[in-house]
Order: sequence, then structure tokens, then C-alpha cells
Amino acid sequence: MFLRYSVDRIVRSVKQCYSTKTKLATLTNTERVKFLRQMALPKSREDPVILKLDTPDFHSLFTDELKSLASLFKEYGYEVRIAGGAVRDLLSGVKPTDLDFATTATPAQMKEMFTAESVRMINANGEKHGTITPRINDKENFEVTTLRIDVVTDGRHAEVQFTTDWLLDALRRDLTINSMFLGLDGSVYDYFYGYDDLQARRVKFVGDPVTRIQEDYLRILRYFRFYGKISKEPDQHDEETLKAIRDNKEGLKNVSGERIWMELKKTLEGKFAGELLLKIIECGLGPLIGLPENPNVHELKLVLERSRGLKLNPITLLSATLYNQDDAAALNARLKLSVFERDLAVFIVEHRPPKPNIKPLMPYQQLVLKINNKFGYQYVVEVLKYNNSSYLEEFQKWTIPKFPVTGNMLKGKGVESGRKMGLVIAELRNYWADHEYKLTPDEILKQLPNVLDVLAEKRKNK
Repeated sequence: MFLRYSVDRIVRSVKQCYSTKTKLATLTNTERVKFLRQMALPKSREDPVILKLDTPDFHSLFTDELKSLASLFKEYGYEVRIAGGAVRDLLSGVKPTDLDFATTATPAQMKEMFTAESVRMINANGEKHGTITPRINDKENFEVTTLRIDVVTDGRHAEVQFTTDWLLDALRRDLTINSMFLGLDGSVYDYFYGYDDLQARRVKFVGDPVTRIQEDYLRILRYFRFYGKISKEPDQHDEETLKAIRDNKEGLKNVSGERIWMELKKTLEGKFAGELLLKIIECGLGPLIGLPENPNVHELKLVLERSRGLKLNPITLLSATLYNQDDAAALNARLKLSVFERDLAVFIVEHRPPKPNIKPLMPYQQLVLKINNKFGYQYVVEVLKYNNSSYLEEFQKWTIPKFPVTGNMLKGKGVESGRKMGLVIAELRNYWADHEYKLTPDEILKQLPNVLDVLAEKRKNK
């Protein structure tokens, strides 16, 4: 029977032993695992096997390549199980798209086995994390990771110890719903009641939330992502969990913007995106993830109310919390956005105010024509969604007209190829757009002398 005490106690004891270079640091691998097993563990099942899967989705995973992989591990006497998200998905009635595997074999043992069986291995960098990636039948890759214990963590990285103990590997994972394993015979191993939480649509950390968060501060945002994925209601958070998040939020300062955006983006693409963004701000995370010191919550609530039922781009949601283009630049500096995302944030902040016109769509159509890049149309669609414009559907049916003046026409008028021609075309395109894109080529080319004068004056002023 496993002891049932706070996970906080075990981790603090482990860290204390290790940091003072006392008992844990001097133990052999076998002694260290035994020592951990003797210490207090969070509440866990006496028998971790809770059911046996026998579903079409489960059986469909067994390609010839997976069967070959399973046979190899069995032949060499190592256990291998499906781990993490794929188990959660199968138990939710969803066929997983990615499979991760855990095993009792060390990386060295796996390499020896695969080499002996002439199985090619790829992604050599994974070995330092305990992961070996065999390519079976030169057709399918499998990521297989050795069971491990996080001995020392700094909130971003962990020093690990390999183990053959499945419970201790489950203990180091973030959420109970992600801590389950699935044997290749269909047996579901659930040490920390993840299946119960999955059925109840609860998102809980394994054991003490403070300890789990301090092991990797990105888990703060992973909590919100999985809340949107699992929960039935937008605001049924466990207060102890929210307190742990608030108390440890400063740890996000040391997490890279790329990792933060990876989790935050998935959260804002899922269910309850707006409500979760409000909760993230309420917990004081805004400035730590690139939002203003006091995010524009009032504007965000207005956008959420009027755009209900529309699918907003994650950047569109975040832009509602920004006040100006400087805020958009700060967001990009923190999250390292793509060019599309960076420019979308700037565009929304600049163009979200109303554009009164007797022809309501004309200002937006003119924007697309003047921007003249592959993203301009999408930017305008997001602004219209942001404002829940009644003209959104009409705009989406609009066919973008082709600018009727070509480079050859300009060459015939003596305009040099290259950068100058690009500037001339841009000015003429703006003139055409300002005249509701109805001018003929001849009417547009009549403006060429004026455009050349304007460009010459600009060059002179520089």
C-alpha cells in the first residue's frame, strides 16, 4: 500500500537532502529510488490498474510498426507503455494524433537493443532528456522516454534520475489527467486519480500545486490550457490552485516568450478563451506575459460580449487588452510573435475605431488595396470580427479587384524598374483605392507626373 500524505512534504524533503549534499546526493540510484518510495507520497491508488481499454480507437493505434516495437521491448525484457496526453484522449473518446511512450529501459539499453536489431535511430539530441526515437521499418517514428525522477529543478529545467518505478514517474508530471499510462494490452494505470478528475472534468495538479508549479512555472499556463480543454464550465476553478498560481506568478519572468506564447495561444484557440484570458489577467499574469501593467479589461469585455459566437484569432483577443501601438510592440517583444501576429496586433489597435462612411465597407476595402500584402484581407476580417460588424459576411464575399496598371505600362512611361517603380505603383494604387478602385489605366496614369513630383520631394526632404 502507498503512503498517503502531501506531495509537498516529499519534494521539500528531497530538495533539502540534495541541496545540503547530504543523504540523497550520496545514494546510489537504487538506494535513491528506495529512499523516495519510503517517503510520504500524495494520495495514490493501491492498485493503479483501473480498467482495460478495448475500443476501436485503441486498436487502431496498432500499426505493423507499433507491433514490431512492442515485440522488441518484450523480447528484451523491458516494459513500455503509452504515456500522457494520448491516454487522456482515448479515455475521453478521442483518437490521439500523437503517441508518446515511456519505458523501464534506459537510453543506453534502448540504443543497445535497437543497434542489435538494426533499427535506425533519429533525433540524437533527445538522448540527454532520456528520449530515444527509433524509426521502425523506415516508416514510422516513435518517441520513447525512460522513466525518471526530477531530483532538482529551477523552475525551467530539471536534473533527472532514471528509474524503473512507474509511480515515481507519474509523480513528476504536471496534471493528474496527464499522469496516466496505458499498457499495450489495454490496461490503464492511474496512480493519482486522473481518471476520476477526467470524468468530473476537473483540472488538478498532481499533489501539491505549489510544488508542481515551482518545478516548471510554465505549468501555470498549461493549467489554463487544459482547463479550456477539459472543463464544462468557464469559471469553476479550484481556489487553492488559483492561489498557488497567484503566489508563484513571478516565476514566469524567467520563462521564454516562445514557450509562454505556445501555451497561451493554445488556450486562446480553445473553449472559454475570453473567460480564461480574463482569469489570467485577474491572477496578475498580464504584465508577465507581455500585456500592459493594467490591461484594458473593459475593452476586452466589450469585445467578448459583442463578438459572441465568432471565432477570434488569439491575437485579436489579446489586442483588446492593449491601449496603443506601443503596447502591441511590447507584446511582440515579450512573446516573439510571427510577422503575421505582430502586424495583426498593430493593425487592430490602429483600425478598431469606427470608420464612418456612406458606404460602410469602402474604408475596409480600401485598406486591403492599400496594404497590398497577402495578410491584408485577413487583418480586415479580424477587425470586423472584433467589432462584430454586420458587414462581415458581405466583406467576405467581396472579390479583391486587380490593380489595372502594370510594370510594363510604367516602363513605357519612362519609369525605371526596381525600388522606384515599387514606390510609384504604391502611390498610384493608393490614388486608385481612394477613388473607389473604379479608375481606368489611362485615368490612373494621368497622375504619374504628380506622383513623381511627390516622390522627388520626399527624397529631397530625407
